[in-house]
Amino acid sequence: MTSLLTSEIPTVRDIRAAAERLAGVAVRTPLLEAPLLNAQIGGRLLIKAEPLQRTGSFKFRGAYNRMSLIPEAERAKGVVAFSSGNHAQGVAAAAGILGLPATVVMPSDAPAIKRANTEALGAKVVLYDRHRDDRDAIGAEIANRTGATIVRPYDDPAIIAGQGTVGLEIAEQVTALGVRPDAVLVCCGGGGLVSGTALALSETLPGVPVWCVEPEQFDDTRRSLEAGQRQTNPSDARSICDALLSPTPGVLTFELNRQLLAGGLAVSDVEVRSAMRASFEHFKLVVEPGGAVAIAAALSGKIAVAGRTIVAVASGGNVDPAMYRRILDD
Repeated sequence: MTSLLTSEIPTVRDIRAAAERLAGVAVRTPLLEAPLLNAQIGGRLLIKAEPLQRTGSFKFRGAYNRMSLIPEAERAKGVVAFSSGNHAQGVAAAAGILGLPATVVMPSDAPAIKRANTEALGAKVVLYDRHRDDRDAIGAEIANRTGATIVRPYDDPAIIAGQGTVGLEIAEQVTALGVRPDAVLVCCGGGGLVSGTALALSETLPGVPVWCVEPEQFDDTRRSLEAGQRQTNPSDARSICDALLSPTPGVLTFELNRQLLAGGLAVSDVEVRSAMRASFEHFKLVVEPGGAVAIAAALSGKIAVAGRTIVAVASGGNVDPAMYRRILDD
């Protein structure tokens, strides 16, 4: 495993500082509950509704926190990011607020709505083939040529700290409800959201187990936790969860996750579709496939729910309209 400097690992103090920067800029998203669904599953399911976040996903939190730390003298050179869409939109929105030019390297098969929104927010989009091209190399070339700051999607202390504000809010919200969760389930791609959330909860709700949830065939963090070292997904793996198709866990995120997580869960595309329909029916919430995996784990029995209180993070709602119609019609 790559050795890390202690200074590279974010702390709960960093998350609290990120919360101060995001105050009044990011949305404090609600914790939703549906009594009818609770009755059906025999437990209490609380949904952290990040589809209601600015740009429709949690990614705005980390992007804004990271970009607000760029020195004034460097801001005119702009930023470059690589993303299938949610980080792209978060970066584009943060760039607009902070007055920075932004370029986003995006896979050509990203949902059209995510590309359109990224461009509408003012970012330049550069397309690549996710199965043949190296997005990191493309982003590095742009940064070297322009002097732009690379804003990574997850493997950056400031990104992780920004995403960790989700965990701070969950702790405050369940405390206000007078409940202590039996588990917290968090969607996982590269691991920025789950590592930041777990880090925040390690201090605010110590002892509450946090689980990462991934699509089947893209369960690299789950397998990495079991193996004790970072694993890679097969190149021929496919899933409808476009937001969670990172090839391997991040170095920083895995270092945190191996220390903090109770384990990993994986769900099928069929279970994800069912969770998307349940989110619409019971919470009136539009959730994209990748954003629904934590809910899918709770509803499909991947973790015990009966007689327990489970928090599931719905991480994003930027789903292609045509796909969403097909899923609702199933």
